[in-house]
Amino acid sequence: MARTTPRDPAAPRLAALAALLADETRASFCLALLDGRAWTAGELARAAGVAASTASEHLDRLVAGGLLAEERQGRHRYLRLADGRIAQLVEELAAHAHPGAPAPPRTLRESSLHHALARGRTCYDHLAGRLGIRITDAMTERGLLRQDTGFALTDAGLEWFGALGVPLDTASRRPLARGCLDWTERRPHLAGTSGAALCRHVLDAGWCERVGTGRAVRTTSAGLRALSEHLGIEPATVDTAGGSAGPEGSAA
Repeated sequence: MARTTPRDPAAPRLAALAALLADETRASFCLALLDGRAWTAGELARAAGVAASTASEHLDRLVAGGLLAEERQGRHRYLRLADGRIAQLVEELAAHAHPGAPAPPRTLRESSLHHALARGRTCYDHLAGRLGIRITDAMTERGLLRQDTGFALTDAGLEWFGALGVPLDTASRRPLARGCLDWTERRPHLAGTSGAALCRHVLDAGWCERVGTGRAVRTTSAGLRALSEHLGIEPATVDTAGGSAGPEGSAA
């Protein structure tokens, strides 16, 4: 009798995780929640184009599987991605899901949404798209960030954040800097504690503003000046085109 090799105990858990994301509606929910905010079940249902009863069933599965966390306030049910690790998983899977040229947009609205997300967006709690890549490249070129052996802030980078008045939680178990594969640019952008802190600062200082109610962001006039002053990014190299992406702006 042939001797069988014991099955890896992680196999059932990996299969269960894959099954959770192997549904377009559930995948749409996870992509929408990459904006880092909590959504109501009704908002997610509208974003995915499904009935509320259908959304509820799918959301229950995602919560039970540990991908989403929920909070109830009165009659409202709010949902968000469970943590940053789940956000990283979803973003990187989305990047790997586009090995070739993406399918052409079917409508003008869909085309506008795609271009807005590609220009600049939030990826859970950090910046992505061409804007995120441009900032990451500028930080690397100025010696603030290293990418040769994985992402790492240099001493100059730590000083740069301090001079900018952006505190960094160096005691966090979360990496200070890490690369996150950008699904539109196919290159890594800055994530981790420093990426999240920079994103908060960019939005709070008015360097960028959200487009509609979703993930898309655009650079403001103040942001163009700030990026030039602090990172040497020429304003002409930053795409500031706007347009409303609407509530679907989160479904990358």
